[in-house]
Amino acid sequence: MATLIHTLADHSDDVNCCAFSPSLLATCSLDKTVRIYSLSDFTELSYSPLKGHTYAVHCCCFSPLGHLLASCSTDGTTMVWDTHDGQVLAVLGQPSGSPVRVCRFSPESTYLVSGAADGSVVLWNVQSLKLYRSGSVKDGSLVACAFSPNGNCFVTGSSWGDITIWDDTMRCLYNEKAHDLGVTCCDISSQPISDGEHGSRYFQMASCGQDNKVKIWLILFADSLGVELRYKCTLSGHSAPVLACAFSYDGQMLVSGSVDKCVIIYETNTGNILHTLSQHTRYVTTCVFAPCTALLATGSMDKTVNIWQFDSKQPCAGNTVEKESEVAVQNWSEDDVSAWLCAQGLTDLVGLFKRNNIDGKELLHLTKESLTNELKIESLGLRSKILQKIEELRMKMVSVSVAIPDEFLCPITRELMKEPVIAAGLYLQQSLDEALSKIQNFEYKEQDPLPLLLLLPNSQQIQ
Repeated sequence: MATLIHTLADHSDDVNCCAFSPSLLATCSLDKTVRIYSLSDFTELSYSPLKGHTYAVHCCCFSPLGHLLASCSTDGTTMVWDTHDGQVLAVLGQPSGSPVRVCRFSPESTYLVSGAADGSVVLWNVQSLKLYRSGSVKDGSLVACAFSPNGNCFVTGSSWGDITIWDDTMRCLYNEKAHDLGVTCCDISSQPISDGEHGSRYFQMASCGQDNKVKIWLILFADSLGVELRYKCTLSGHSAPVLACAFSYDGQMLVSGSVDKCVIIYETNTGNILHTLSQHTRYVTTCVFAPCTALLATGSMDKTVNIWQFDSKQPCAGNTVEKESEVAVQNWSEDDVSAWLCAQGLTDLVGLFKRNNIDGKELLHLTKESLTNELKIESLGLRSKILQKIEELRMKMVSVSVAIPDEFLCPITRELMKEPVIAAGLYLQQSLDEALSKIQNFEYKEQDPLPLLLLLPNSQQIQ
């Protein structure tokens, strides 16, 4: 069940894009502004709105850690903001000066992609905030972009209808016509799936377009084999062009928004429609799931952003305690580890752990050296926090696995007694009272054997 829990109505023109970080929500609009809200109570931050663009803002996105926010505009620039104070860190001008339609950070914040109306695509180095590589598509405007989970490749979609896959050197690896009337959005799930035949680990990609369709693809990023893109299925729930699509954190759900004013949430594996939301009064231009929480944001040309809460299968803090008790840590899946990270306030590490396939067994074997050398976690404080949380998990495992002596358990309920000495004494007294009562009511017959009073301690035998 999806429930509308909040509506934001601060923009004075069409809402073009929404983006989540672990703690914030960003929205941008034709009104030239970007607004930032806290997820704790949906109040607008003190430095919001962000005013720097001179024309409509088409897209906004957070860096994976949530420290940076990028926004792009018709003014031909992509601006990078500090989310702590709202200060501008850089104004990145598209070399051609063309209106910028889409921007995306890579999973490890190494790169920032900006795609423009003239088909140009630029790869910016986030550390230096300088141009790293550039390229262009043959036809149409660049309107969609998504990075592979490992950050080595990214996908762009054009108004001509093409899907193009690039590596991080801007080499074109693959190109295919995906939507006859033009692509409007694309997204790649962060969760891998097996093809069931050769054991290859594919990622699901969704694309949507002016043809009213949402298409699901299987995409394989392999260094030795290059890139493989395989069509999976088409979802035809909308009756008008589909303007936005996005996967849930666990890849189990896909949301789309359309010119038909509806938001549809699908079950990814089956294509079944789980929810249809029709509260917006004009075209739905953007929709996005929050990371690791059951929240969804949808934005529209009606100038509003709706926040939805729903029942989901996403790993999140709320069900991690149950997981710890139901499944031994060493048997945790990668999703269980992700849920545990979220519960410990380590949501920013989910992507890193996923890319390194850290399941429960691997989690328990992490050390200071592996965190530093293999996972490349430079922060001493963060490494210490992770190791502390892992040690707490180990202690829980020990406490659960150690057998409890029988004398510490209630003989009736088998529950652990808080004061076993006193409880055991009371139980013994109750047993003696019951034995005395039975003996007093016993009618002796010659054929009956004598009562076995020797079962009682000598000091308690009946005279």
